[in-house]
Amino acid sequence: MAFYDSLFNSLGLRDWCDAGKTADGPVSMADLLAKAGVVKEESSFDIPFPSLDELHNACASVGQSRDVTKGVEDGFLAIKGVLRFVLDPLTQPLSWLLEFALSTIEATPWWIMFPILALVVYLASKSWKLVVFVIACLSFLAFVDHYDHAMQTLAVIYVCAFLCVLLGVPIGIAMSRSDRLQRIVIPILDMLQTLPPFVYLIPLIFLFSITEPKLYGVAIILYAIVPVIRLTDLGIRLVDKDVIEAANSFGMTDKQKLFGVQIPLALPNIMAGINQTIMMSLAMVVIASLVSAPGLGVLVLRGIRNLELGVGLVSGFGIVLLAIILDRVTKAALNRVNAAQKH
Repeated sequence: MAFYDSLFNSLGLRDWCDAGKTADGPVSMADLLAKAGVVKEESSFDIPFPSLDELHNACASVGQSRDVTKGVEDGFLAIKGVLRFVLDPLTQPLSWLLEFALSTIEATPWWIMFPILALVVYLASKSWKLVVFVIACLSFLAFVDHYDHAMQTLAVIYVCAFLCVLLGVPIGIAMSRSDRLQRIVIPILDMLQTLPPFVYLIPLIFLFSITEPKLYGVAIILYAIVPVIRLTDLGIRLVDKDVIEAANSFGMTDKQKLFGVQIPLALPNIMAGINQTIMMSLAMVVIASLVSAPGLGVLVLRGIRNLELGVGLVSGFGIVLLAIILDRVTKAALNRVNAAQKH
């Protein structure tokens, strides 16, 4: 710190620095040691990085790092009202969809839900082995009284993954048709993909009530929508140029080319994106249990909070089973798409 003291002195800024001192400011350990006559000899190797806190110790007029974080918080709170006024009506349908899906799942008895899920799995995969595997996994979850929580998790994933596909595929199509839009959207997708999951929850907690389903719904969608956008864009851009030229020679319009040529040929990539979106939705559902998201994540959280090892492990195993089910079904559907294109 002596280095930066001498630096400010040599620049003639000592009076300005001392003007920022406050009488009631906290006393650092270095100040206490200096008052006691204990002075640490510093070498060139001990010079600290000129961070805000280090510069503040040498010059009180320089702000601290906590001033930066406080400024970010104050700025967000200043626009919170406007953001909430705009986002509340836009995201309210998400709350209604989640509440409807959860209430429907809870009102449907297991002896009706099992055949419905078996039919969906068979239509997607055309595999009776996979149907038996799915029913066996759900039966195990029901046997250990985790059926209701598992169905809640599936309901949340269904709604959020459906909305991710509904929003993500058109965005990916628009990106594939405009290089300029792609350059704008790619950095946003990079930020969403690399941002830690817990960070998604921080601003949303301030914007929405903890009791509103859209709180965790928005977090799940933001986290899981990236793969379907990227792979839709990639799939359409990878369509063979010769095929596009052939479509042009037949006089096809842009709309006909999109729905008759590009999307069918890009469907394997789009399906792969949907698979990754579903997996990421499941991962975020567990984290979103911290903000009242229902499902197996609540049991995992209970096991951590109450140190109930068995509850945490069994519910975690249930999440693994759901992940395997969703992965196998979507991959079976993808294989069917690939096989249909080859024929």
